[in-house]
Amino acid sequence: MLAASYPHHFMGVTKDGLAAITTTRGNDLCFVILRGGKQGTNYDEASVADAKSKLPEKAVLMVDCSHGNSNKDYKNQPKVSSEVARQIAKGEDKIIGLMIESNINEGKQSIPADKSQLKYGVSVTDACVSWETTVTMLKELADAVKTRRSLNK
Repeated sequence: MLAASYPHHFMGVTKDGLAAITTTRGNDLCFVILRGGKQGTNYDEASVADAKSKLPEKAVLMVDCSHGNSNKDYKNQPKVSSEVARQIAKGEDKIIGLMIESNINEGKQSIPADKSQLKYGVSVTDACVSWETTVTMLKELADAVKTRRSLNK
């Protein structure tokens, strides 16, 4: 995160397709995404505290409800979201958002040879929770933020 906040120069390609040295200004608004992994999930209170302890004071976190944190089962995403909402309601202010694999309808599908067989609103990449489940998750998170704000009054 520290390195990303400083300007960098690297070989890149211009809009015209020419090789050139590209300059960036740096990004002081980056954040860490907790997505779980081979070692297990990392959205619980202890994992969040551990991540915060290793980051600069102003650093913030985002939690991925899918991937390793859901044990690669999209149906576990609401459980992850509920736990994060609980932490937020208790006053956690370093979690700035969640990543949710969401679509109109739940699940995923392979792309068939006959594209007319595609199911409407079902992902062709990662398995997703349905829109209805997403709304429930977002309402729970909104309530948690309201509770956290009332603690800070």
